[in-house]
Amino acid sequence: MKPESQKLLLHIARDAIARELDPAASCMPLQADLPAELLEERASFVTLETDGRLRGCIGTLEAYRPLVEDVKCNARSAAFQDPRFPPVTCRELTGLEIHISVLSAPENIPFSSEADLLGKIRPGIDGMILEDGFHRGTFLPSVWKQLPDKRQFLAHLKQKAGLPPAYWSENLKAYRYTAEYFGD
Repeated sequence: MKPESQKLLLHIARDAIARELDPAASCMPLQADLPAELLEERASFVTLETDGRLRGCIGTLEAYRPLVEDVKCNARSAAFQDPRFPPVTCRELTGLEIHISVLSAPENIPFSSEADLLGKIRPGIDGMILEDGFHRGTFLPSVWKQLPDKRQFLAHLKQKAGLPPAYWSENLKAYRYTAEYFGD
């Protein structure tokens, strides 16, 4: 993605949060004025941080709307609907760090055992989706910074999906994706 498009998406994300706090706060560009790459159907995550600490993170795993709309909606959701945090306040807005991950389409990872799956995971590159029945969880590729060991990464992802860390089942499914990550 072009640097100008990245900068514009970051502005749009901040603007979406500001407009929720004060509807008269700013003015977003019209869609006709946007670069074509922002109008493509893409999935994204918006991560908010304050002083380097997580403040909210919401996203979509599969593309179904224009990237610009996905980022706007995910920015608002990360700021006001992440159940782990209270809603962002006006006072927090100026110090809020915004990071955007634009995801590739998820790709199925065929595997026959946990060892086989661990051998196919690419640390620092792959974001992963793990699912079994109604249990589902994902980690963005940036999570490798906190969990660089493949076994730990997978165990924590199982827990995020609501499964025990040592869980194994023939019904377990795994998908990988990559992400273009940028922030202000």
